[in-house]
Amino acid sequence: MSQIIWIARHANRLDFVNPDWFMTAEKPYDPPLSDDGIVQAQKLAERLKSERISQIFASPFLRTVQTANVVAEVLDLPIKLETGLSEWLNPEWMSEEPEKLSTMALAALFPRIDNGYTSHIAVQYPETHEKVRQRSGQTARCLAAECWPDDILLVAHGASVLGAAMGLVGDIAKTEVKATLCSLVKVVRQESEWLLELKGDISHLTTIEEVVRFV
Repeated sequence: MSQIIWIARHANRLDFVNPDWFMTAEKPYDPPLSDDGIVQAQKLAERLKSERISQIFASPFLRTVQTANVVAEVLDLPIKLETGLSEWLNPEWMSEEPEKLSTMALAALFPRIDNGYTSHIAVQYPETHEKVRQRSGQTARCLAAECWPDDILLVAHGASVLGAAMGLVGDIAKTEVKATLCSLVKVVRQESEWLLELKGDISHLTTIEEVVRFV
């Protein structure tokens, strides 16, 4: 038997399009998708609608939940919020632990969220580069094993997409994967071996970012 782990980065975020948003935002480290980001998420959903994905796991940040929700609507699946897929809590990017919407508030906005799910991996601010890769890799391995042999989708951030891929296929992902906005990584398990089949595919998108930003 085989298993496919799809790993997607969230679509474009509002503060990438409008940097001034950050200055007045109530939760400046938890931006929503931009208008073009919503379109990107729709393109991702179209790309995945014919795949045999049975479960969707998403980081609890708003932009990842929004991206996952667009896909979940097309695939008619619930969303499980997994903190192990969270953004890199880098103190150079964030002056304090990022404030996010609660699970209850997110579930009110996105009814597909599974309130009965409990995250496997905890995250603590501040976080080193090594730590984000370790915990996102551990998360990917844990979810893959728990869901075996079902195909699953993980919706994460630049650093946690890369860390999740590295957790499955090893250091090859560090040099091979390009985690641009709304890109798609495909890792296939054949018995005990993990194979990297897509390394950050963006063929489903009509607009792409020219410079990869990992925040």
